[in-house]
Amino acid sequence: MTTGAGSTDWPLRRAREDALKDVEERLSLDGGGIELQFDRARLLTELGRDEEAKHTYLAILRASPTHFGALNNLGVLLQSTGFTTAARTCYAQAVAVHPENPTAHVNFGNLLCEDEEWALARQHFERALSLMPDHAEAHQGLANVLRELGDQVAAESHRQAGFRSRAATTLPYRGQGEPIQLLLLVSGTAGNIPVRSLLDDRVYHSVAVAPEFYEPSQPLPPHRMVVNLIGDADLCRPALEAAARLVATTSAPVINHPAAVLATGRTANAHRLGKIPDVVAPAALNLARADLTKPDCVSMLERHGLTLPFLLRSPGFHNGRYFCRAETPADLPASLASLPGEEIIVLQFLDARGADGKIRKYRVMMIDGTLYPLHAAVSHDWKIHYVTAEMADYPEHRAEDKAFLDDMSSVLGPRAMTALERICGTLGLDYAGIDFGLDAEGRILLFEANATMVVYPPEADEKWRYRREPVERILDAARNMLAARVA
Repeated sequence: MTTGAGSTDWPLRRAREDALKDVEERLSLDGGGIELQFDRARLLTELGRDEEAKHTYLAILRASPTHFGALNNLGVLLQSTGFTTAARTCYAQAVAVHPENPTAHVNFGNLLCEDEEWALARQHFERALSLMPDHAEAHQGLANVLRELGDQVAAESHRQAGFRSRAATTLPYRGQGEPIQLLLLVSGTAGNIPVRSLLDDRVYHSVAVAPEFYEPSQPLPPHRMVVNLIGDADLCRPALEAAARLVATTSAPVINHPAAVLATGRTANAHRLGKIPDVVAPAALNLARADLTKPDCVSMLERHGLTLPFLLRSPGFHNGRYFCRAETPADLPASLASLPGEEIIVLQFLDARGADGKIRKYRVMMIDGTLYPLHAAVSHDWKIHYVTAEMADYPEHRAEDKAFLDDMSSVLGPRAMTALERICGTLGLDYAGIDFGLDAEGRILLFEANATMVVYPPEADEKWRYRREPVERILDAARNMLAARVA
C-alpha cells in the first residue's frame, strides 16, 4: 500500500468532491436554501477546507442564528483546530437554543472536561442521558467526570455502559489521497495521551480501539502502524495488558509498546530508575487505604524507607489532583479523607529547594530516543506544575525557563544529562517525559517519568514567544517519528 500523498483518486475523496460540485451548481442556479448551504459547509469540512467551511457556517448562522447543525459543526471544527474559546461559545449557544438535543450537551460536556470544569460537565452529560439513556459518548464522558470527582464505583458503571458496544470508533479522514491507516489503542478509563496536534486527519485515517472491550476473536481493523495512547500504568493496567495481547497479533510497527508502558507505574519507576547512577528516586509504596489507618502505619512506612513528610496520592491523577503532603502523623487522617479510592501511593518527599528557597521542576521530553527540553517551572510551592507555577508574573522565572530551553546541557550539567539519557534508555518508550529537580550535587531528583506528559502550545501572549520554537521542535520531532516508523 502506498501513502498516496499526492494522489487525488481515493474513492471517498472523489465522492465528496462530486457531491460538493453538485451542491455548488445547485447553489449557483437559485441561491439555494439554508440546508443546501449547510451541506456545502459539511462537505468542505470533510474535504479539509477548514477556512471555507468556517465562513460558510458563519454565513448560515447570520441568516439562521439557531441552526443546530451549523452551531454544532462549527464548534467541532473550531475545537479541533485549537480555537476552544470560540468553540465553547458555539456549544453554549447550541445548548441554549436546543436543550432537548443530547449531542449538544455531550459536545459541550467534553469541552468542559478539557477545561477541568467537572461539575458543569457532569450536568450536561447527565442531561444528555436523561434525553437518550443509551448515548455511549455521554456514558463515556460521565465516567471520566465521576472518576475525577472521586466516585470510582459510579464511574466504572458508566464506563461499562459507554464502551460495551463501542469498543472501536472510526475517526474522520479529510485528506486528498489514500490515507495511512492507523490503529490507536485507547483506554476507557482516561490516562490517554492527547495527540490531536500530532495525528493529522489529512494524512492518517485512524480507528480508535479500547482493548479491554475489544473481542479478541475479531480481526483488528486494517492498519499500517499501531499507536498506543494508553499512558498511565497506575490507572490503566487492565487496558495495557489487553493492549499487549492485541499487538501480539500484528506485525505492524508499534509506538509506545504497551509492555514498556506497563513498567512505568510510579512505584515501579522509583524502584528501577533509582538504581541509575546520579538519579535520586523517592521511596515509594502502593498501599490499601486501610493500611494507612492502622496505629502503627508510620513505623510500617519507616520500615520501608519512608520518613515524614510523606506525599500521598490517588493513582491515575495528574496536575496535582488528589495529591497531598503529610508533615506529621496527625496529618494522615485529613490527608486520607481528601483522597478517593481504596489504593494510595505513598512517596518520600524530595526537597528540591534551591539556595534561594525556590522549587524548580524541569520537564524533558523523550521522542524517539532524543531528549528535548520542555519547561523549567519555578515556584515557592512544593506542589509545582508549569501551569500553576510562578511564571506569568515573574520575568526572572521566565528568564530561567528560556535559558533551559536555549541550552539544557549548560543548565543541568553533565551528571544530570548522563542520568537523563540512562533514564531514557531504561524506559524504552518512543514518546514520554521526565519531571525532575536537581539536588545541590547536580543529581536528578526524580518526580515522574512516563508517557502521560502533555506538550501544550504556549499562549498567544508575547511574553511566551520564547517558548514557541522549542515547543514546535518537540511536536515536529513526534510527527517525524510517526512518519518515519510508518514508512
